[in-house]
Amino acid sequence: QVQLVESGGGLVQAGGSLRLSCAFSGRAFTYYSMGWFRQTPGKDREYVGAITQSGGNTDYLDSVKGRYIISRDNAKNTVYLQMNSLKPEDTAIYYCAAKLALLDTMATRASEYDYWGQGTQVTVSS
Repeated sequence: QVQLVESGGGLVQAGGSLRLSCAFSGRAFTYYSMGWFRQTPGKDREYVGAITQSGGNTDYLDSVKGRYIISRDNAKNTVYLQMNSLKPEDTAIYYCAAKLALLDTMATRASEYDYWGQGTQVTVSS
């Protein structure tokens, strides 16, 4: 059984930075591509970005390109979301997700992911 545990959320002023971590356990981490999503009350979960099993490729939501960086450390079974130049509209609960993938691919839809973390709150004040 895969378990994902996010950490690193908190309150930050606009323009600030946070780094979220997602610790993966229970299976071979390198078999899974990883994604980050976010959700605000009353809205659907929104894709933020993803990274392939090897870490060689990443993808991002247009509104976070140039501000967010996804990386992974396969030796530590951890994926990261570095968030810079944060804006109040980035406020949300952030979730990491894992998708078992046969090839070095990524997924952008929540329905494609197999496992989810519990989420971590990010609040950006203006």
